[in-house]
Amino acid sequence: MNKNRFDHRKYKPFQQIDISDRTWPANVIKEAPTWCSVDLRDGNQALIEPMSVSQKKKMFSLLVEVGFKEIEVGFPAASQPDFDFVRSLIEENRIPDDVTIQVLTQARAELIQRTFESLKGATKAILHVYNSTSIVQREKVFRTDKAGIIEIAVNGAKEVKKCAALQAETEWTFEYSPESFTGTEVDFAVEVCDAVNEVWQPTPEKPSIINLPSTVEMATPNIYADQVEWFCRNIKNRDSVIISLHTHNDRACAVAAAELAVMGGAQRVEGTLLGNGERTGNMDIVVMAMNLYSQGIDPKLDLHDMDRIVSIVRECTQIDVHPRQAYSGDLVFTAFSGSHQDAIKKCLDIYEEGAPWEIAYLPIDPRDIGRTYQDVIRVNSQSGKGGVAYVLASKFGFQLPRWLQIEFSRVVQKVTEELGGEINPDEIWELFNSHYLNNEKVISLENFTIEKQEGRETFKANIDYFGKDIAISGEGDGVLDAFVEALKKAINIDFEIMEYGEHALGQGADAEAATYIQIRCEGRRYSGVAISKDIIASSLNAFMSAASQLLQEQQAAA
Repeated sequence: MNKNRFDHRKYKPFQQIDISDRTWPANVIKEAPTWCSVDLRDGNQALIEPMSVSQKKKMFSLLVEVGFKEIEVGFPAASQPDFDFVRSLIEENRIPDDVTIQVLTQARAELIQRTFESLKGATKAILHVYNSTSIVQREKVFRTDKAGIIEIAVNGAKEVKKCAALQAETEWTFEYSPESFTGTEVDFAVEVCDAVNEVWQPTPEKPSIINLPSTVEMATPNIYADQVEWFCRNIKNRDSVIISLHTHNDRACAVAAAELAVMGGAQRVEGTLLGNGERTGNMDIVVMAMNLYSQGIDPKLDLHDMDRIVSIVRECTQIDVHPRQAYSGDLVFTAFSGSHQDAIKKCLDIYEEGAPWEIAYLPIDPRDIGRTYQDVIRVNSQSGKGGVAYVLASKFGFQLPRWLQIEFSRVVQKVTEELGGEINPDEIWELFNSHYLNNEKVISLENFTIEKQEGRETFKANIDYFGKDIAISGEGDGVLDAFVEALKKAINIDFEIMEYGEHALGQGADAEAATYIQIRCEGRRYSGVAISKDIIASSLNAFMSAASQLLQEQQAAA
């Protein structure tokens, strides 16, 4: 082993907390904490391409719909787009009465003043101020002592209190974070926070929020729980303080750390949907909430439509969800092992609706989050009943997205089971072609025009709809969005796009584009595929392929 390249001796062991009578190991979480989403701040600042205004609004609407009552919406003093977004939420009256927005600022007078400016007219808001307190930050970054760090925090707290008094029409809640709490001596963290609260003078009726961030996850979850419990025991006026958590996933233990720290006395948890955030991400609120749900505890969040949540988060962040991501991944309710599949089937066969959920290999009922148990045990690198995606990619150039791989593998499996033998690559292609590319279409595009103005697309076209010529028109953030809106208005159909993917077939200027679309209506899904040298035409045709399946099914049922 090359000691110069991989030398464990440069690292120090975790510092233990002197708390011999810790209580958190014996505690049980009996109710959900107060949740605060930081998707629009911590999550957004971690993106290669930060969210657009329309994406931020879409994410905010999703967070409200899911049930968040506290939402951190930005760092308005550090970013003009964040400032403008906060203003738009207030001026456009987008904040429900039962939702409180939160904004972040460093403990610097000019930034605090600018932050309050962004919140003018807000009915209520959480003003979240922070400064770093860790040993490494104060010694190597700020080059100051403990007294200097306390001075920064206290001056920031005073400025917050002064500015709030000038905007008394807003109902204020003050939040303070000793940033890098996990790298701060716990007694010093308490000292700093006590000094801040001495300025704010919180009461049980009007408490402050003290947030204890694992800005960088530096130790095992049990040590974080010890830190939080020690802090809760020693901070002054505990009944006037809400202890909040903000964990990151550097050691892949953010959820565990938050859960144990709640057992240690914390009442509030900050995180993001699906764990987006700096470096390895923030704590995934979906996972922690669903963990509570699986134990019979109301998570106080509505996660019944997981596919929609995943779809919107992916659209807004441009980050895919790992297929093995707990609760939200495409494959979390899929068994590839024959013995596992057999056990699941036997349990499901005898399960009675309403009875306690006890199904082998399925920790929760997939239906609770809008999913089903997926039988795809034979999908592998072989041709025949498996290897469908491999054959289509290697021989025909189609890089099927995961959701379409799963769907089409079932089509192939059904055929092979009926034939009782193998199916060769050309037969797989013919099946794919007839099922998606050349399927019967009851809606087609005859001609269209596109106009772009101020970032919005206007789409006008004539379509053939069950043999009738219909003129349609709509607006949207993109061509496909505008087309969908036009179609919804024209034929009075309600659906949403759940999945979208595209890639080039081959190389060079003459390469065609392949587009994959999945739509959903009343819980059922319909997929379409199209190829064209024009990416817009490919997208529209893929959509019409999927829509034709939906429309045919509705007509047959009428």
